[in-house]
Amino acid sequence: MASSQSLFEHEGERRAKQQAPLADRLRPQSFDEFVGQEHIVGPDRVLRRAIAAQRVPSFILWGPPGSGKTTLARLVSGVTDSHFEAISAVTSGVADLRRTVAEAKERQGMYGTKTILFVDEIHRFNKSQQDVILPHVEDGTFTLIGATTENPSFEVIGPLLSRSRVFTLELLSPEQVETIIGRALEDRERGIADLKVDLEETALKYLVDLANGDARSALNALETAAYATNPGEDGRRHVDLETISDAMQRRSPRYDKAGDGHYDTISAFIKSVRGGSPDGALYWLARMIDAGEDPLFIARRLVVLAAEDIGLAQPGALAVAMAAQQAVHFLGMPEGRIPLAEATVYLATAPKSNSAYAGINLALEDARQHVNEPVPLHLRNAVTGLMKQSGYGEGYKNAHDYEGHFVEEEFLPPSLKGRRYYQPTQEGTEKEIAERLKKWWGADKSQDNEDANEK
Repeated sequence: MASSQSLFEHEGERRAKQQAPLADRLRPQSFDEFVGQEHIVGPDRVLRRAIAAQRVPSFILWGPPGSGKTTLARLVSGVTDSHFEAISAVTSGVADLRRTVAEAKERQGMYGTKTILFVDEIHRFNKSQQDVILPHVEDGTFTLIGATTENPSFEVIGPLLSRSRVFTLELLSPEQVETIIGRALEDRERGIADLKVDLEETALKYLVDLANGDARSALNALETAAYATNPGEDGRRHVDLETISDAMQRRSPRYDKAGDGHYDTISAFIKSVRGGSPDGALYWLARMIDAGEDPLFIARRLVVLAAEDIGLAQPGALAVAMAAQQAVHFLGMPEGRIPLAEATVYLATAPKSNSAYAGINLALEDARQHVNEPVPLHLRNAVTGLMKQSGYGEGYKNAHDYEGHFVEEEFLPPSLKGRRYYQPTQEGTEKEIAERLKKWWGADKSQDNEDANEK
């Protein structure tokens, strides 16, 4: 009876494995099967040697989806004598962590067995939950392996991060994704070789391209397409481009509106506009739009760019950016992409100057670091008789009373006399401003400005 039950359980496990998603069935069973990340798990790398020596340190795997983080953690568990405990930060809480800690201590005390705790999506744990883990990493109750798609510097508490190595996984290359797909097509035990799939070359290239380095995404789409294709007269399933396209739907995104993808992409967008590349700017704009970024967030960045990086070299840039913001708010998406694109190209191709930005920063520095002297009397309004008797407004020269509507006068406190914050460039409209200021303040003022600013 016991034997029959054992056979039944074995058969149940076998069927469960067969029904698991292809990406899960095809997980490498050894480091020799592992594809990619040679900089981490190559034969001569530190982590690989530490694993072989049964001296696995606590570490965090940081990388994009489908790059092998979970697979790598499971491989570590398979080649060590430690007990492997896996939890997901998405579904686990403090109670689960405390139970895991208690079991690890009991296992260590009774059998001398170490525990490896794998925490998937560790960035989902808040500070309190991470604090629960910290002391038990310190005292060796378990070795921590964390997996995250987000930058650990921002998502993992400092004390826990300082006790762990961080290994950065890279996107799989197209060749590596193609290798994994090839294994799936040829493997009878864990793959889909029994389905007799013939994948057209164009379909393969399309699948690899849209997978975007995500092996899991590629395998899931391949399995869907294979089962959706009926066998032909020859008994084989001929999977074409149209079927793969339908199964894949769209490229696997590399963008998280709350994570690194958000910040990295907007940074690339800003730098492209600042660098005068309309092509680069439009591409990163398209990436954000395609990922579902808030269009008003993009519009706000355009307004900042117009003031900070174009400035007075082309004063109309700010009006264009504000008009784009209003247009996006009025139109919504997808039509809002058009004014966003127009403003992006306008700003990218406009002359650049950050003189106003630099000027206000210098002025703020002086306002914060120098004694806040009283406003000079000649710059104050004498709105009462007492104020007039006290010298308010005395000696003030109204520019409109002089030829050219200008008269040289000091507008700064005595301790900052001669200080110049605004240094116009020779770009666009600002070249005219520079000539006007030179005419007003004299040809030798530029050197005086530099001397005063160095004090």
